[in-house]
Amino acid sequence: MSVRILLIEDEENIRKIIAYDLLRADYEIVECRDGEEALRSGMQEHFDVMIIDWMLPGMDGITLVQKFRSAGIDSIMIMLTARDDESDILRAFDAGVDDYITKPFSPRELLARIQAHVKRLGKREADGLDAGKVHISLRRREITVNKEVLTCTKKEFDLLEYLVRNQGIVLSRDQILNDIWGFDYDGDTRIVDVHIFKLRSKLSKADVAIRSSRGVGYILEVND
Repeated sequence: MSVRILLIEDEENIRKIIAYDLLRADYEIVECRDGEEALRSGMQEHFDVMIIDWMLPGMDGITLVQKFRSAGIDSIMIMLTARDDESDILRAFDAGVDDYITKPFSPRELLARIQAHVKRLGKREADGLDAGKVHISLRRREITVNKEVLTCTKKEFDLLEYLVRNQGIVLSRDQILNDIWGFDYDGDTRIVDVHIFKLRSKLSKADVAIRSSRGVGYILEVND
């Protein structure tokens, strides 16, 4: 499994040392120097691991973690910081980090922690869903058809996951709307139809079909 790491550190010397060690360990690295740049990268691309410095220019690491978690990003997040008070550590974990390393630290320690998380990631990668030749990786939040990755929005991913989990069952628009968009959604209910239309287009080469049940909703079935 190719592991992608987003390295967010504003101190150039530290960033170069970490990046050098990670590249030697055969990880794929994307480097960012501040929170805003990291937010754009993390929202647009998938990363298995994020290494996040707490004190960043503009947007601090805690705020960055909170934004990622609020957006449903489930990458492994490791916080780097000189803060070592118990209250700071608890605050970081409350924000959603998976690990916390205080500066100064040994690069070997960071690598060991990453490797431990990646081993668990590899085990969790098997936790996926299948419908015909469609495979949904829950950990990577990635959909493949005949091993080709589909480009999907977060809502499209959530909707297809929901349909696959309930394949063979007719789901009403209200069910879909409540479970995917939430009970407090007060927009146009046709948003379900719009997303179904987009998914159908993206699944045109797959051996599954999202069929309409007149007056009720939709059902996902595997074609014979």
